[in-house]
Amino acid sequence: MSRQTVLVITYREPPNPEYQEFQNRLLIRAREDFGVELAPSLMNLIAGCFYDGILLYAEVLNETIQEGGTREDGLRIVEKMQGRRYHGVTGLVVMDKNNDRETDFVLWAMGDLDSGDFQPAAHYSGAEKQIWWTGRPIPWVKGAPPLDNPPCAFDLDDPSCDKTPLSTLAIVALGTGITFIMFGVSSFLIFRPYRKLMLEKELASMLWRIRWEELQFGNSERYHKGAGSRLTLSLRGSSYGSLMTAHGKYQIFANTGHFKGNVVAIKHVNKKRIELTRQVLFELKHMRDVQFNHLTRFIGACIDPPNICIVTEYCPRGSLQDILENDSINLDWMFRYSLINDLVKGMAFLHNSIIASHGSLKSSNCVVDSRFVLKITDYGLASFRSTAEPDDSHALYAKKLWTAPELLSGNPLPTTGMQKADVYSFGIILQEIGLRSGPFYLEGLDLSPKEIVQKVRNGQRPYFRPSIDRTQLNEELVMLMERCWAQDPAERPDFGQIKGFIRRFNKEGGTSILDNLLLRMEQYANNLEKLVEERTQAYLEEKRKAEALLYQILPHSVAEQLKRGETVQAEAFDSVTIYFSDIVGFTALSAESTPMQVVTLLNDLYTCFDAIIDNFDVYKVETIGDAYMVVSGLPGRNGQRHAPEIARMALALLDAVSSFRIRHRPHDQLRLRIGVHTGPVCAGVVGLKMPRYCLFGDTVNTASRMESNGQALKIHVSSTTKDALDELGCFQLELRGDVEMKGKGKMRTYWLLGERKGPAGLL
Repeated sequence: MSRQTVLVITYREPPNPEYQEFQNRLLIRAREDFGVELAPSLMNLIAGCFYDGILLYAEVLNETIQEGGTREDGLRIVEKMQGRRYHGVTGLVVMDKNNDRETDFVLWAMGDLDSGDFQPAAHYSGAEKQIWWTGRPIPWVKGAPPLDNPPCAFDLDDPSCDKTPLSTLAIVALGTGITFIMFGVSSFLIFRPYRKLMLEKELASMLWRIRWEELQFGNSERYHKGAGSRLTLSLRGSSYGSLMTAHGKYQIFANTGHFKGNVVAIKHVNKKRIELTRQVLFELKHMRDVQFNHLTRFIGACIDPPNICIVTEYCPRGSLQDILENDSINLDWMFRYSLINDLVKGMAFLHNSIIASHGSLKSSNCVVDSRFVLKITDYGLASFRSTAEPDDSHALYAKKLWTAPELLSGNPLPTTGMQKADVYSFGIILQEIGLRSGPFYLEGLDLSPKEIVQKVRNGQRPYFRPSIDRTQLNEELVMLMERCWAQDPAERPDFGQIKGFIRRFNKEGGTSILDNLLLRMEQYANNLEKLVEERTQAYLEEKRKAEALLYQILPHSVAEQLKRGETVQAEAFDSVTIYFSDIVGFTALSAESTPMQVVTLLNDLYTCFDAIIDNFDVYKVETIGDAYMVVSGLPGRNGQRHAPEIARMALALLDAVSSFRIRHRPHDQLRLRIGVHTGPVCAGVVGLKMPRYCLFGDTVNTASRMESNGQALKIHVSSTTKDALDELGCFQLELRGDVEMKGKGKMRTYWLLGERKGPAGLL
């Protein structure tokens, strides 16, 4: 009977060509704007309904505005929508009196129960209130569709209703039986297509997706460690390989960033775009589903070109290879067996999961978290990660030192074969942990990774394997290594057997969890003193850099007060000299240049100016665009020397401009316009975020007016500045005359021509 009664009602997909064209446009926009390749099956009717809803609102709003209304007339707009009919992208749209759309439905009948195949049996049009039967026969239970009002269902007084009394026990038994039958049928038949629909919905929702803007990047030096590794320099393709900075001083365990407040590891994928096929979507779903203590947690992936990357849990202790190569870390056998146990547990779980195998296991993708628990990373996502690599690079062969012979031959393997290849890689890692001499240690031989890989690939007897120092290793551990890297994959144990071997010969494995943890912490404490010293030196260096930057932003005396937590009091100065300058024609020059060219020009110019003003007793106040402001006489008072200091500086800057060359326009000459004025000001620190040392007073405004009313390649000075310079008698000035200044009236001004040579020119 269950075969005859399974029916499903869904929304009807619009058949009109406008809807198909609309869906195609959505697919194209997703591919071109977001780099997402969606299958047509992942599109749905919701987008089209949203589109039609916006069209309806826009149509009604236009009518309301034409009638003199506004968009705030909500009730009026809603009333106009009632009962409206129009043709949208999803076909005919009809609104009822409640502003609900009359919806179209499809009745699906199950055909073959084993395949779960459904075929449409009827279509219902809510707009036209009609039903169309497709002609597909439906084996109704009683030969016809159920009545709208079955007898005894709603009206017990119906004479056709059989009112034979039933005992309470019979009613309960009958109801319980029917309930169980309905539950069983629905679980097997109804929930099966429902689960399929839910799976499709989960694939389409892409819960794993991370936008590039959601990742935040800070100062990576907080994750720097000690000196760089010897062998992992060639493993830069791994998320947790050692990466050297430009100075070769620090080792970075992983590319890191912040996602939702947590530090995460970021593995960039060398692809221009990711095509979201069903295989890739299933792989990403499986990565989200797999959760285990000894596997790094998959957080998500970014598919925004060109920033395609995989985001996983970050383990701050670095990779197993980094720890083994760090001679300053003392690893006793208890600690080594603990790491081996963690690795075996992780691989055993991975082999029993839906991912089934790792395929590229090596010590550089076995990472250690802050509690010294080993976790496996870089597993899964085979289609997502796949990319072409150089065939003959040193880094490529260095990555293959852990690869099984059957994989080196290039032949595709079944899942069970990949699991045996993981066992071979585990054997190489055991040798690394036991000898701490790097992967594939060869006593007395100095072979390149390429030569080692070629010898393993050839498979000539005796098989080429790492050297074993039996005096340093447990004999049972040596036997396990040799079994793991056997040439015949069938002779290698699986990780379930390996777990039993490790438990047998690990005599210290029986200690309690608390004792194990205490021993781990004791070893960590032994290395802590050196780590604290390194961090202290790093802190002092950062403190020195921060102070140097602060002294460049604020005057030294002001910066010292702020460092001591004191409030900087505003201060009045009776007489200072202020310099203003800008570039004539800078607006036109900027319009003809790119933003980068403008920034480069100003950076070159101000770098030149900053180097010159260091030779004078002046303080650079700020730069705003092409404007450059300098003052002398504050914050340190210098008597009557402020005017000549600014005058000499202005002459030096004017001379430097004559030889300054613009990178992108080398034949153009910068035309600097300078204004100088002397008078009283008030100065103080303004603001808490990015505090600035600012000057206030009429002297600042007048100096700005002197600059704006000056001429290109000339130094325009006020009469007060001229009087201060005349006291020394060592500068040549020329009367310009009375100039009308905005807000000042007429002012007598002068041109500063230069400085007299000889004894009179000495200050």
